[in-house]
Amino acid sequence: MIAWREAWQEALYGPGGFYRREHPVDHFRTSVHASDAFAAAVLTYVRRTGLRAVVDAGAGRGELLRTLDAAAPGELDLHGVDLRPRPDDLPPTIGWSPEVPDSVDGLLIANELLDNLPCDVVERDEDGSLRVVMVDPATGEEELGPLVRDPDTLAWLDRWWPCPDPGERAEVGLSREAWWRDAVGRVVRGAAIAIDYGHRADDRPPFGSLRAYRSGAEVDVVPDGTRDVTAHVAVDALADAVGGTLRRQRDVLRDLGVVGARPPLTLASTDPHAYLAALAAASEAAELTAAGGLGDFWWIVTEVP
Repeated sequence: MIAWREAWQEALYGPGGFYRREHPVDHFRTSVHASDAFAAAVLTYVRRTGLRAVVDAGAGRGELLRTLDAAAPGELDLHGVDLRPRPDDLPPTIGWSPEVPDSVDGLLIANELLDNLPCDVVERDEDGSLRVVMVDPATGEEELGPLVRDPDTLAWLDRWWPCPDPGERAEVGLSREAWWRDAVGRVVRGAAIAIDYGHRADDRPPFGSLRAYRSGAEVDVVPDGTRDVTAHVAVDALADAVGGTLRRQRDVLRDLGVVGARPPLTLASTDPHAYLAALAAASEAAELTAAGGLGDFWWIVTEVP
């Protein structure tokens, strides 16, 4: 048995880890994959704010950057960040690196990345003590390990996720906040936006939110390197750590012009092709902004004047 954070790190990012071999698009559907309207909203945001560059952290195969490049050829400096090597078919105008550049003048965006950053998992035992949760990487079997003694962890839990009752769990956000704080600190001018599913103090999941996915389906949570392992983000703590503001994706995208309104039926008779195109666009916009789905994602926006 080893601590969850250690097992999780090895399973996703170790030498044979899941994200060393796999592409996100092959296993789950993000806003980027759902519709080009998401990229159009990002383009609207950078134009409104006068930015000329987009750095996509956790870029996968560069889907967002490819769409931006096609929509606004030559307008933006585009750069992808991912552990996997640069895709062979990526347009040569798009930069690529395994780490966020030291200096970002523009928009730094991380879409569904922080939920995949490993963090410590702790549980309140029957005696009222907080203990580190241990796991067998091969089977997913768990047991309670040593007492939580780190003062920073205890302070974070006390402020953000107390889990007062025996059996309650927390996923400690300190490691995620440290990573994102470092990334945001590299933005010299512009903005940093983290987009993820998450929770706030008034709706924490009492037993944690560890999940695993493979080939588009939820599977058992086993950190063996064969599946994606994820947990929701404590978004209020993250926003506090980077001086960010919190908004739901549905509200942000509507402000950026992504509206799922059906086209008028009269268009079907006057211009059937235009009607079908508008109907498809409305359907995609509705998916991106839907309550109970992608619209519930949180945007943590940190502006850097």
